[in-house]
Amino acid sequence: MSSGSKQPSKKSTRNSGGSASGGSSHGASNNSGGPTVKFARRTSSGRYVSLSRDDMDTSSDLSGDYTNYTVHIPPTPDNQPMDSSVAMKAEEQYVSNSLFTGGFNSVTRAHLMDKVIDSEVTHPQMAGSKGSACAICDGRVMKDERGHDITPCECRFKICRDCFIDAQKESGLCPGCKEPYKVGEYEEDLADYSNSGALPLPAPNGSKRNPNNMSVMKRNQNGEFDHNKWLFETQGTYGVGNAYWPKDDMYGDDGDDAIHAGMLDQEKPWKPLSRITPIPSGIMSPYRLIIVVRLVVLCFFLHWRVVHPNEDAIWLWLMSIICEIWFAFSWLLDQVPKLSPVNRSTDLEVLHDKFDSPSPSNPTGRSDLPGVDLFVSTADPEKEPPLVTANTILSILAVDYPVEKLACYISDDGGALLTFEAMAEAASFADLWVPFCRKHNIEPRNPETYFCLKVDPTKNKSRTDFVKDRRRVKREYDEFKVRINGLPDSIRRRSDAFNAREEMKMMKHMKESGADPSEPVKVLKATWMADGTHWPGTWASPSGEHSRSDHAGILQVMLKPPSPDPLMGSADDKIIDFTEVDTRLPMFVYVSREKRPGYDHNKKAGAMNALVRASAILSNGPFILNLDCDHYIYNCKAVREGMCFMMDRGGEDICYIQFPQRFEGIDPSDRYANHNTVFFDGNMRALDGVQGGLRCTDSTHPWRTRMRRKIPNYKNEGTGSETPALNASEFDPNLDVNLLPKRFGNSTLLAESIPIAEFQGRPLADHPAVKYGRPPGVLRVPRDPLDASTVAEAVSVISCWYEDKTEWGDRVGWIYGSVTEDVVTGYRMHNRGWRSVYCITKRDAFRGSAPINLTDRLHQVLRWATGSVEIFFSKNNAFLASRRLKLLQRLAYLNVGIYPFTSIFLVVYCFLPALSLFSGFFIVQTLSVAFLIYLLTITVCLVMLAILEVKWSGVELEQWWRNEQFWLISGTSAHLAAVVQGLLKVIAGIEISFTLTSKSGGEDEDDIYADLYIVKWSSLMVPPIVIAMMNIIAIAVAFSRTIYSANPQWSKFIGGGFFSFWVLAHLYPFAKGLMGRRGKTPTIVFVWSGLIAITLSLLWVAISPPQGADGQGIGGDFQFP
Repeated sequence: MSSGSKQPSKKSTRNSGGSASGGSSHGASNNSGGPTVKFARRTSSGRYVSLSRDDMDTSSDLSGDYTNYTVHIPPTPDNQPMDSSVAMKAEEQYVSNSLFTGGFNSVTRAHLMDKVIDSEVTHPQMAGSKGSACAICDGRVMKDERGHDITPCECRFKICRDCFIDAQKESGLCPGCKEPYKVGEYEEDLADYSNSGALPLPAPNGSKRNPNNMSVMKRNQNGEFDHNKWLFETQGTYGVGNAYWPKDDMYGDDGDDAIHAGMLDQEKPWKPLSRITPIPSGIMSPYRLIIVVRLVVLCFFLHWRVVHPNEDAIWLWLMSIICEIWFAFSWLLDQVPKLSPVNRSTDLEVLHDKFDSPSPSNPTGRSDLPGVDLFVSTADPEKEPPLVTANTILSILAVDYPVEKLACYISDDGGALLTFEAMAEAASFADLWVPFCRKHNIEPRNPETYFCLKVDPTKNKSRTDFVKDRRRVKREYDEFKVRINGLPDSIRRRSDAFNAREEMKMMKHMKESGADPSEPVKVLKATWMADGTHWPGTWASPSGEHSRSDHAGILQVMLKPPSPDPLMGSADDKIIDFTEVDTRLPMFVYVSREKRPGYDHNKKAGAMNALVRASAILSNGPFILNLDCDHYIYNCKAVREGMCFMMDRGGEDICYIQFPQRFEGIDPSDRYANHNTVFFDGNMRALDGVQGGLRCTDSTHPWRTRMRRKIPNYKNEGTGSETPALNASEFDPNLDVNLLPKRFGNSTLLAESIPIAEFQGRPLADHPAVKYGRPPGVLRVPRDPLDASTVAEAVSVISCWYEDKTEWGDRVGWIYGSVTEDVVTGYRMHNRGWRSVYCITKRDAFRGSAPINLTDRLHQVLRWATGSVEIFFSKNNAFLASRRLKLLQRLAYLNVGIYPFTSIFLVVYCFLPALSLFSGFFIVQTLSVAFLIYLLTITVCLVMLAILEVKWSGVELEQWWRNEQFWLISGTSAHLAAVVQGLLKVIAGIEISFTLTSKSGGEDEDDIYADLYIVKWSSLMVPPIVIAMMNIIAIAVAFSRTIYSANPQWSKFIGGGFFSFWVLAHLYPFAKGLMGRRGKTPTIVFVWSGLIAITLSLLWVAISPPQGADGQGIGGDFQFP
């Protein structure tokens, strides 16, 4: 059947914009052979090339117009449609080489890129990887997982994706041999699986048959699969690695027995993946007893203080007793949740045996572990150096976890080309770094940290070529650092060159059009990518739709999904011999969400929610691991450690795994308590014995579906290991399917991904106590390859309008409304009844950097405290929590919202010693025996609690003391400012903006602790300085007055002086930080602090002048002349 029409060829009108410019056919001058019709098509680089009809196997004898026929031929043995695997590989290559952009009221576009970075790209999974040129245009041919060319025809004619699709649609003929494309004639060019342990044997449906064997009928007369005929025609053999498990419904069965094949390896005895180790009772029993004793003594002490006021200075007594009552309440909130700390341990060998080891049902050992999506967030390449972010990405790509189950996403909230190209450079270097780590079992897998280790690198290394390989990788890494650090200048020079070219073109156009030459040439100063096109994100010179707060959504698949089976390297592929080393890389995606003026983008929480939606469509890993750009994976098995809890008995009730934050680059004395070990090893370990630690860091491993739904009603559903259907309304009874767009948005793919992720994240149904487990082996099926429509859907869900009129940020995803979005999100999950697990590994799971200079440290604490104040004044206050939140957990969350308000009482209490010394009175009438006994008992209990807490938490005494010192420093500065800012936001609606903490080093590159001595002026420094100077002046004044007094009262001086010394001892690190190293403390700090202290001192003397023995004031009156 044919249909004819006089129209231009489809190829003559097919271009990216749909316009006819450069793409329409036009007549040429007549010659002896008739007119030659020219065609034009756009290549992957954006250029247009002309093709003649002769090149496309059309007749050149026609004159004038020609007729384009579309012939429809039914499928026959000689005319088969394009095989789906070739189409999928072509589509996946197209996706991985395209930069997708889109957003609100704009069309999603895929920009094919010849090159992503200026340097050469070799890994076949990466965008812009080199390949053979198409014989028709200058595009790249299709490639398989190893980077080998895919030639769909046996004539080996090299053709790119676009030309291949055109040839299929127009004639179905190969442009090289002019023969029809035939199914099955490309297998020799596909990936070689000989090293993977699995033989590429044909399936019963004949989809992958031997090209020399034309028989496709391998069924007997009863319609069953004929094994004898299959063995004869394929020369196959039975044995390990040759088993073919048919699909559940391949033979029309109901599939009830489909999972029996996956249950063959369940004869081993069941073993737990994790264990709880309680703290020895010899430590916890005295610890709890002392808490009770101190609480009783505090009650008696406060009662005694109330009934024994100081009649001589009632104002001093009243201020002190109010502060002491609040301190007792604050201590109770902090101490009571520590009553039941626990330790946990994991068993990685059991995890491997259960999910990764070969078995009769899994002869190749393909992993049955669920997928994990890792999120990394960055916002400003100037304050967050791209090299630091790149090292974090490299540590993620090299993690010890099934490669096909991993997907890494980088969220660039600044939309900077510098970050984009730095990530592309990191993906390129991963081609060498990741196999090197796998070959020699490198730890840690952050190259910067690894090459800076001060230990013997050959320790525990058995391979003889390790030293040679390490030297080569170190040389490549040094070159990689040079390229990363040179990217800003490279981008600037490139953009200047292209902008100059555009100016030349504009000037030439003005001359040709006869415009006034005196008029200035107006050309936008654009930022240009490596392939010579405009960067769709933020430009160096911001303009409309190209600024930090106004740019399109950008998505680039840097590394396409790997093949399901290992791809072993060889001795010739790289500069290092990677024989018997898996060279695959995890999927890696660059995401920059759309930003437009007038929209509230909700800071980091909004960026995380955009990643949740995009990753749900692209990879849909049931679990998420989110990291900051300066926190890298220090233990390559950290993901497996967390999976031991998720896949264990009771894992269906866990909402997230919290890892402690560990820092490097901290000064040895830890002057400002940057390690925060008292909180991470004490408070968090204690909460783990209640309902779980607070979600307060970026090193968190949450369930994807726990962030998008409420707890199931297990009481009304089945028990045991039943597996409900994949229906959203069944695993969330309160979820109406008709309300899915209101809750999650109008993306159908996103809504469909939710029950799939929920099912895949369940633990195995291998124990009677496991509720809603999944059968073994269901996650060994390879994931579907990416196509353009899927990526386009992912671009749409990161647009600025997608969350409008949905529950994102309210009940779904990261919760909005606080700068500490992690704490609020964790509270919401605990409040729904979920529990979390705190995982402390023997080797630190993650490490990162922290600000070690005083100013940045105070601003960091200010941000945390402000978030706590916001929580206190919001509906996330633990006072309003549901009954599902346990009592001790509720007290812990109450303390989160209340602790900044302690600063008000702390500041007053720190001024009391100075006021006492100035006035000559003390907080009590006299230093009685009862007061001293109470004070001594409370102090001894506090010391004993500290010693026991050090025993069960592993915190050192010095770290405990540093924490106490910085508690007072931050309480009198950052916490007080947070309360003021929080009240301004609640009362006056004044929003507080925070700047990112700089991760760059100090001026002295030879000193890794140079930042410690940097002192930058901040208003947060004023209150601690005033407190310190007031107490110093008060001690001097009181000492002088006591010495020269006719009747000296040393008891009052000693009491006030002791408490002043207590304040000054806590402020010692602060004073040492102000001194700097080279006297760099700003003079204004001392000038303002001195003036304020002197003013307050004179004001006190004027209000209450010291009295002499005769009751008259000492000294004469001061009057201005």
